[in-house]
Amino acid sequence: MAQPGQLGGLANIGKIPELKNRILFTLAMLIVYRLGAHIPVPGIDAAVLAQFFNQAQGSLLGMFDMFSGGALSRLTIFALGIMPYISAAIIIQLMTVVSPKLEQLKKEGEAGRRKITQYTRYGTVGLATFQAIGMSIGLESFSVAGQSVVLEPGLEFRAITAITLVSGTVFLMWVGEQVTERGIGNGISMIIFAGIVAGLPSAIGGTLELARTGEYSAFTVLGLFAMAIAVTGAVVWFERAQRRIPIQYAKRQVGNRLYGGQASFLPLKVNTAGVIPPIFASSLILLPATFAQFTKGAEGFGWLGDISAILSPGQWLYMSIFTALIVFFCFFYTAIVFNPKDTADNLKKNGGFIPGIRPGQKTAEYIDAVLQLSVRSMLPSYVYCQNI
Repeated sequence: MAQPGQLGGLANIGKIPELKNRILFTLAMLIVYRLGAHIPVPGIDAAVLAQFFNQAQGSLLGMFDMFSGGALSRLTIFALGIMPYISAAIIIQLMTVVSPKLEQLKKEGEAGRRKITQYTRYGTVGLATFQAIGMSIGLESFSVAGQSVVLEPGLEFRAITAITLVSGTVFLMWVGEQVTERGIGNGISMIIFAGIVAGLPSAIGGTLELARTGEYSAFTVLGLFAMAIAVTGAVVWFERAQRRIPIQYAKRQVGNRLYGGQASFLPLKVNTAGVIPPIFASSLILLPATFAQFTKGAEGFGWLGDISAILSPGQWLYMSIFTALIVFFCFFYTAIVFNPKDTADNLKKNGGFIPGIRPGQKTAEYIDAVLQLSVRSMLPSYVYCQNI
């Protein structure tokens, strides 16, 4: 429970000019994002497109539409959302493991970070261009009850659509970086959060409407809200959880001054992989449903519909494969983003050591064992939260 002093601190936020400006800037950027999410790309029949996406629920398109805050189902200028940037960042992060040049840049501090950020921007433009061209071509083949989604197919439509979608993604990338630098929190995460939360009022309204019509009882509605709050609390708790490894620094004398000798700790996040495992797992398991939607009615692709039905949410095979993919990506991504050997070497260079553990290779093995134990202890609740 919040203390009176804490509530007073919240009330005084408006009295701190810098903090107030950061909050207002973040809100202004999020408003711009939500406005852009309602500006449609020209040449689209919005009614037919809405019918198509109603049929595509439960596919990869539905998941991307959720992350874009409904911009994809309306095919607005922000239809691609920020996903190309996230994909490019993940690819660059994975490449630092196999590319000595990128690994060296990662160790060069601020200058190296700026260079990696520049590469990520280039990758974002490349991925967005590829996705935009593919989407513009694919849209021309989409139809519902004989009505085409595109009013006037052709090269002109493809060019305008591709340029518009890529420009929207680049603008969102800029907005995210500006929020990170001049606003509050991580800008990219704030954009994703705003996109997901945008669908919350309609979801609450739909639930209350079901309760009004008698399909849901008042007890069921209260239980759903209580479960949502509990799951949110569990996610926050796991996200902030740490395993703290005690660190002792040896005393050393530099000139006439004595340094070191103090105790500290090495914080290891329990949820090191973040939201990457469910995103990867969802993308892979929803691929059959997405391909089945694209090839609907085509000869020779009926088996995709059968696989899609077997892997529909709620089926035991879907739950089993989804859980296995989450477990795999948790360990895989943790091994990619965290290098115990580098951490052990840095501790040794700075005169730090774990009490009872020999510096160097033994320290790296110990840190890796603790990290893997943290991931294993987090998995049951993590998988449960993703599957409900």
